[in-house]
Amino acid sequence: MYTLEPVDYQVWLRSQGTVQARTESSLVSEVRGKVVDVAPSFRAGGFFEKGETLLEIDKRDYETAVITADATLARARLALAEEEANAAQARTDWERLNPGIEPPELVSREPQLAQARADVASAEARVENAQLNLERTVITAPYAGRVLEKRVDFGQFVNSGSVLAEIYAVDYAEIRLPLSEREIGYINVPELYRNDSDPDLPMPEVNLTTTIGNQSLEWTGRIVRAEGAFDVQSRQLFFVAQVDDPYRKQGDGRPPLKVGSFVQARIEGEILEDVIVIPRELYRKNEYVVVIEDDGTLRRKSIEVEWSDEDNLVVSSGLNPGDRVCLTHLSFPSEGMKVAVVSEDGIDVANKSTPEGEGAKRAVQ
Repeated sequence: MYTLEPVDYQVWLRSQGTVQARTESSLVSEVRGKVVDVAPSFRAGGFFEKGETLLEIDKRDYETAVITADATLARARLALAEEEANAAQARTDWERLNPGIEPPELVSREPQLAQARADVASAEARVENAQLNLERTVITAPYAGRVLEKRVDFGQFVNSGSVLAEIYAVDYAEIRLPLSEREIGYINVPELYRNDSDPDLPMPEVNLTTTIGNQSLEWTGRIVRAEGAFDVQSRQLFFVAQVDDPYRKQGDGRPPLKVGSFVQARIEGEILEDVIVIPRELYRKNEYVVVIEDDGTLRRKSIEVEWSDEDNLVVSSGLNPGDRVCLTHLSFPSEGMKVAVVSEDGIDVANKSTPEGEGAKRAVQ
């Protein structure tokens, strides 16, 4: 026998998904040339830190371009200085011959000065671009991450725009977890609005499990956001769980949570307060629950279920606190059947007025 009492019930939502990197990028060359150096970490599966040099492209042509651009800039500055001197002399001559009268632009050499200044600006831009291209011969990591796929190697010639590698960040792992419209009502994730900043509120916890060989492994993360639209085919909304530093070495020897792993997820939902909860196996044929009345008779009660999982049912109506649910499996529990409620050692604990041997069934407590 199972006497019902109101309890607070923690809802856990079940889902599943594939581990993804939060950031995944194509490492692209911005200059052309031959690869002359490759870092040891530049290989499939290799780890790298932000700012680490991954490979270098032959820089000699770009060093020459910087020297040429510097020379062009020096000539442009010389031409500007000469033009400024000529303009100053022209203005002086004009004022001596025409005191108090503003000289025309061609006489004061304003167009020539503008051209000279533009030549200097253009030469400075060429120097800056040549220096930038020289810097781009050294390919550095944009973030701490790992190489997913290497596309080039030592001695290979690459063009501007060539993909050198596919890389991903290792600061976080993300898992897209689908939930149905019904399940969404039991998870507390703040809604985002266009004119609001990201809410700084506690997010639901997520327990992630995967199986490698015969070993079940577990990680803990949190829901960080919900995506902005329902999937039109499945009518599900994806919630994104995040696990910090998934490639950090664990003290228990657990392997890292690798990108591409398939995981099962238990998402922390709401706490349902003062509800009636029964084990799922007490719901007979998914139709009714067998209750023992005070006089020792059986009664079938239909119930409405607010929430259910693989182990329990949260009953919204049909059962009341204090109801005694029959735990004994009876093949044909007919309405009005007399039972004797006994403990496992055979001691009668209720319905003492209903002796055994008079057609009464025994219901074990």
